[in-house]
Parts: sequence; C-alpha cells; structure tokens
Amino acid sequence: MNILIIAPSWVGDMMMSHSLYQTLKQQYPDCQIDVLAPNWCKPLLARMPEVRQALTMPIGHGAFSLGERYKIGKSLRNQYDLAIVLPNSLKSAFIPLFAKIPVRRGWKGESRYCLLNDLRSNKHDYPMMVQRYVALGYEKGKIPTAQNLNIPTPYLTVDESAVQKTKEILLTIPNGIVRGFAPVASNVEIPTEFSTAQFALAENRPAIGFCPGAEFGPAKRWPHYHYAKLAERLIEQGYSIRLFGSNKDVEVGEQIRLSLPESLQHYCVNLAGQTELNQAVDLIADCTAMVTNDSGLMHIAAAVGRPLVAVYGPTSPEYTPPLSDKAVIIRLIKGGLIKIRKGADSAEGYHQSLIDITPEMVLEKLMPLLAN
Repeated sequence: MNILIIAPSWVGDMMMSHSLYQTLKQQYPDCQIDVLAPNWCKPLLARMPEVRQALTMPIGHGAFSLGERYKIGKSLRNQYDLAIVLPNSLKSAFIPLFAKIPVRRGWKGESRYCLLNDLRSNKHDYPMMVQRYVALGYEKGKIPTAQNLNIPTPYLTVDESAVQKTKEILLTIPNGIVRGFAPVASNVEIPTEFSTAQFALAENRPAIGFCPGAEFGPAKRWPHYHYAKLAERLIEQGYSIRLFGSNKDVEVGEQIRLSLPESLQHYCVNLAGQTELNQAVDLIADCTAMVTNDSGLMHIAAAVGRPLVAVYGPTSPEYTPPLSDKAVIIRLIKGGLIKIRKGADSAEGYHQSLIDITPEMVLEKLMPLLAN
C-alpha cells in the first residue's frame, strides 16, 4: 500500500505527525509513506525512518491556488492507495481529490464532505492533537478510544558524527565571526554577533539549551529576564547556554544575553537565526538539557530525547504537550487554550501566568533532570 500524507505547516505539528507514521507502519507493515510538505520540513522528515520520501509542497501556507493544486494532484495520479489529510482546511483536501486517490481520509472541517470519502466526525473524542493524528491511522470501525489509543513517541534519528560536523562548522566560520541585524517591531535594528571564539569558549562546558521564542507572539513566552536570571545561575554552576530560534527570535536572544553580567555573557551563545533547522536539531541533541516555551523546538527537543522543562501559560499542555517521559511541565493556571498573542500584563506583552513562573521554580525542576 502506498500512502500520501498531506502534512501540517508548523514544526510542532510536524513532529507530532511522526506518531501517525509509526502507527501506519504498525497497521500496514509493507506500506510506503510519502509526505507532501513545505521544503523546510525535509530535514525533519529525513530523520523519520518510516517516511520513504518528502514531496515538496510549493504553495505557501494560507494560499488557495486551486490551479496549482490541480497540477500537483494530476502529477500524483496512479501512485497512491490512501491519502491522509492532516490540516483541517478545505484547500488541503483538494490535492488528493485531483490525484484521484481511492481513499481520502481526514477529520471533518471546513465543509470537506465532497472531497474526503473517509471522513471522521468525532474529533472531540480525542482531546490531544497527537491522538487525532494517530486515530487517522486506523480503519473506520477499528479505532481505539482515546483511553486505549497507543501513541508511539515521536523521535528523530541523530548521528553523532553529524553533530560533531555541525559543531566544527560553527567553529570554522570564515573570518571567525558572523554579524547580522534583526528588525524588531519598533523598526529599530538590533545588532547581533556570533563568534567562533565565543562558541569555542562555551564548548568547554556542558550546554543547556533555551528556546525563548514562540510563533504566535510574546504572550506564549517566558519573560526574557527570567531566562537571563536562570542562565546566570546555570553559568555560575559551570554550564554554558545555547539560545535557539529562528530569525524572529534574534531579538529576544540578545535581550537574554545582554541581561547577563558582562563577565558571563561569553558563556551564552545566541544561535537564533544563525543555524539551519538540521543544524539546530544536531545542536539541541548535543545539549545536556533544555528549557523551553511551548514551541516547535520544544517538540524537537523531546524527539531527540533531551530532558526538558517546558513552561506553559495561555496555551494548554492538555492539547499539545511535549511527548517525552523526560519532560517536566510547569503551568500555574488551569483550563484550555487562551487565544491571545500579546498580553496586557507587561510592557513586553508577556502573560501574567508566565511572569509568575520564577527562575527558581524552573531551576527546582531542572536540577533533578541534570542529576540524572
């Protein structure tokens, strides 16, 4: 059986989809799984052994582009027996239809009745996103209840030689230095600097990784000054700090680094925007432990088996928790998702529930993970 997956467009969702691929291999041992996904996903999919190949999805997130979807679907005809559509949007279901794939499976959403012929409508019986993904790996009438559903843990393969090669690349950048400028909301550019000498110095210590960014704004972020205080405590104990993130996270990384006493700043390396996703995976896998917001990188840290402390505020760990037995979650409020991108509780837009999580609370949870 050949299976086409229409993949999600976010890092965390992509990582959770790996539980589905493992389930499909359990249900159909001889199946071949191809995943239609944005190009940035390919480094992650290449580390999932269950995936035969990643097919490029050239249409940007949010674009309808029906004509382009028809061309893609037509190019995939006579290749697949089953399509599974993970996004809930109407537009995401067109390609399997145009590809004339006999079985087109997905959850009810956005009036897709005529596009999917194996439509599941009891989504609310599966409160976690990963449960919803895994449930699509079963035939209708054979789906276990949420309580009995086996969730394979997402994982990414890590090659130690590749990790060392990534570190060597950062230690041998031409001229020994990379400089960049990150635009921020105020239209002021924040200068950033990453030097090979700084990375080499920090490499003399075991590294703790921080993921201080969040895709949907500061309300999901643990305050930068809390990260800085925690970094100070850890550096004093003999660790170095690696700050991970995309170009959007350069500013918050610099806020953390520059909030440290000057004598300690060289033990805190801001890698946000300086690495490709594949390199970030390698460097996260090389960390002793991680401290992270609810973010896509949190799910990557869990998938490479790093002990981690995840801080949650308006988002709910009941829906998208880190899928790892080495993860500790801190959340001070109860209830489901609060849809907010910028809080009114601070000038920076942080949410009070995250402001209230102190560095001491995180350190208390982190120390047993480091001891083990």
